[in-house]
Amino acid sequence: MFKLFAWLGNICLSLLQEMGKLLLLFLEAIIWLFRPPFRFRLFVKQLEFVGVNSLFVVLLTGLFTGMVLALQTYYAFRLFSAESLVGATVALSMTRELGPVITALMVTGRAGSAIAAEIGTMRVTEQIDALTVMAISPVQYLVVPRILAGVIMLPLLTILSDFVGIVGGYLVGVKILGINSGLFINKIYEHVDVDDLYNGLIKAAFFGLILTLVGCYKGFYTRGGAEGVGKSTTQSVVLASVLILMFDYVLTALMF
Repeated sequence: MFKLFAWLGNICLSLLQEMGKLLLLFLEAIIWLFRPPFRFRLFVKQLEFVGVNSLFVVLLTGLFTGMVLALQTYYAFRLFSAESLVGATVALSMTRELGPVITALMVTGRAGSAIAAEIGTMRVTEQIDALTVMAISPVQYLVVPRILAGVIMLPLLTILSDFVGIVGGYLVGVKILGINSGLFINKIYEHVDVDDLYNGLIKAAFFGLILTLVGCYKGFYTRGGAEGVGKSTTQSVVLASVLILMFDYVLTALMF
């Protein structure tokens, strides 16, 4: 029994230590965000890496998410003769939930893992120590541009994901399933507000912060050579994905 309590206590202490180090890294990044020198070139490079390079996978997943959503809701609503609500359902689902969440998970798998691997490699090869020796803050040089890029690019990617998802729903609902085109669009106008889009973009900004912060954190505290880099990369994807889904519930409960 005592061994069980000791085991649970060690797990709780480890979680608290991890949360503390993650929070301290975030606070240090916030401080360095407003202190010169401002590394604009690094920031632009991360905008391209996190946002532009993730564009294809985000558009592809957004399109098929909207298409399958239209297909499923059509067969469900047909039981109640409510096929006209397929368009509004697809638009609401994409703007409120699926757009931000699917986009964040895709960017986590593509960019979040790469961030952890890149910074982790720099840690085990002592490049981060070299930055410190040269009086360059590793947090300002490595962490701040990535977090800022994630917060800015995730909402922009989410807008595109929402759009192509609704287009995909339109193609399936109108062109394949035969729903009236005007009715499909009018129901979207009736039931979808600008606040739905805004709230989804707020979620996306939070998710961008989470996935970049977790990737930087796992890479920053990597130990154990190449094996440690692999573990940090895997842990960053799993932890960021879980936190995104958890915060999605919290934000949804607060917003809607």
